[in-house]
Amino acid sequence: MKKLLFLLMTILFWSCSIEKRIVDDPIVFNKQRTTLTQEYLETRYDLKRDSITITPKMIVLHHTVLPTYNETFAAFNPATLPGWRPDLQNVSGLNVSSQFVVDRDGTVYRLMPENFMARHVIGLNHCAIGIENVGGTPDLPLTKAQEKANIKLVKYLAKKYPIRYLIGHSEYTQFEGHKLWLEVDEGYRTEKDDPSEEFLNVVRNATKNFNFEAVPKN
Repeated sequence: MKKLLFLLMTILFWSCSIEKRIVDDPIVFNKQRTTLTQEYLETRYDLKRDSITITPKMIVLHHTVLPTYNETFAAFNPATLPGWRPDLQNVSGLNVSSQFVVDRDGTVYRLMPENFMARHVIGLNHCAIGIENVGGTPDLPLTKAQEKANIKLVKYLAKKYPIRYLIGHSEYTQFEGHKLWLEVDEGYRTEKDDPSEEFLNVVRNATKNFNFEAVPKN
């Protein structure tokens, strides 16, 4: 009983702590982005919806490769992909994005409502919250401050939503054939290696009390 009470108090502490420190810095979310998000849900996932809200069941950790938060924000901010041609069929113009970005000093930025769909992971956007981490290259490896911020953020989100999985972007294809996987285009895949295995393991070990489900094995 004492252990359970301690766990609940710890979760509450971290939830309040990180929520107060989140910096809201919204990207453009105009009518065009909303329409493109609805179209993406329908064409990629066969989900015809009036709303772009999701029920988050998964957290996906990423790294941006970009060296600064400002460059990351600038990449995500436009509603459409650079060079998008609306005349091309079956090519979504919805720009990539993520609900959260963690800067190298550990600052957590919320770019959009947590339960709005963001385009950050093939096949799983309809149920996934994305956490992007600035950097991730050999010259700019992810920092200890980012590790701590990700741990706090995962705890906050896991308390707030029915999160079942915590995965790295590199693991997304392991969900092919899983009931959460909805990508209709069998040829639409990209190879990912983010974040590092070490970073992912640190965050997983620090949040293991949530008993997230294991990633499916290929």
